[in-house]
Amino acid sequence: MSPALARLAWLDALRGPAALAVTVHHAGWTFVPAVWAEVDGLIDFGTWGVFVFFLVSGYIIPASLERRGDLRAFWTGRAFRLLPLLLAACGSALVLALAGVFPLEPTLGERPLPLVVLGNLTMLQELVNLPAVVSVTWTLSYEMAFYLLSVALFATGQAHRSAGIAGALALSAVPLGLLLPGATIGGRADLAAVLLCLAVVAAIAVTVLGHGRTRTAAAAAGGLLGLALVVLGSRAGTWQGVIILATMFAGTAVYRAEQGTISWRAAALAVAVVLGCGIPAKDEPAWAAAIVLAYGFFALAFALRRRAYPRWLTRLGVISFSLYLLHPILLHVLPHVALFFLALIPLSLLTYHLIEAPAQRLGKRLLPAPPSADDRGHLTGRA
Repeated sequence: MSPALARLAWLDALRGPAALAVTVHHAGWTFVPAVWAEVDGLIDFGTWGVFVFFLVSGYIIPASLERRGDLRAFWTGRAFRLLPLLLAACGSALVLALAGVFPLEPTLGERPLPLVVLGNLTMLQELVNLPAVVSVTWTLSYEMAFYLLSVALFATGQAHRSAGIAGALALSAVPLGLLLPGATIGGRADLAAVLLCLAVVAAIAVTVLGHGRTRTAAAAAGGLLGLALVVLGSRAGTWQGVIILATMFAGTAVYRAEQGTISWRAAALAVAVVLGCGIPAKDEPAWAAAIVLAYGFFALAFALRRRAYPRWLTRLGVISFSLYLLHPILLHVLPHVALFFLALIPLSLLTYHLIEAPAQRLGKRLLPAPPSADDRGHLTGRA
């Protein structure tokens, strides 16, 4: 294993258990709902898993963006990392739904199919009140908002402010959540959903294809759009939505402190503020236990990041996106607990090797050349 891969093994050791936690959560409610209701009353394992994912994204996404220092390369990498498997999963779900095997969200049939496809492929469906084809993709909407904000901060030279942004988001989540308890982008606003999705696509396209100040302006506009969508469009409510975004920036603050860009005191304060404002975001003890344990699990793995991890654990992390995205479909295709768990990991290994890995290799081959001297002058964010 190369030094770079060894350095990131602890992140894969986090991703695998997080994906399995979400899988077990949904399997529990499917196969043993009475038993799982008791477990879920103590700790929401699904929330635990996705918050671990959000912290990992917060840590690694800015590092990935800044390692190459090229916004075109970043968006190209993200597209080839996420879209091929997302297309395969959504396509499979729709085909299985036509065969009567997979139940789609009831409201999906009430919205124009092209609009639903646009929302799901831009990964914004959760924030523009569109139904998801695969239920768990709601988290990708928050990931997309974080990408947009991270790119905006990088392009405008403000990437080093992660700790302050995490704290500011968390502190603003409380009053905003009280004022906006539900999404204000709601109803059957088809035109608004189309315009918002296309506006984000346009901002990314200009960021990828533009140069100089035009690119910077497009990146900044995309960041503002991402923030507005989380504040106004979070279906779970603004408080929870903004806390999710703040959690990712808390993960970034840890990365900044590790790199020496900010002090550990600033990073610790940011994490404490996000946790303090996030615990009461949902009036359920299982929510509070889940996010506290997610932060604790991330902190433990970070403290042990230089240790060697078992190969099977890091391998589980490598296929975690397949595990996460495919398990809701498999739950209905194989509605038996033993068959479900026996098939899940082999299927995820198969889709990783046939879809994810080839797409990532293709994306790397298509990555644009390093930015010109003129472009580098406008890409001033640094780790």
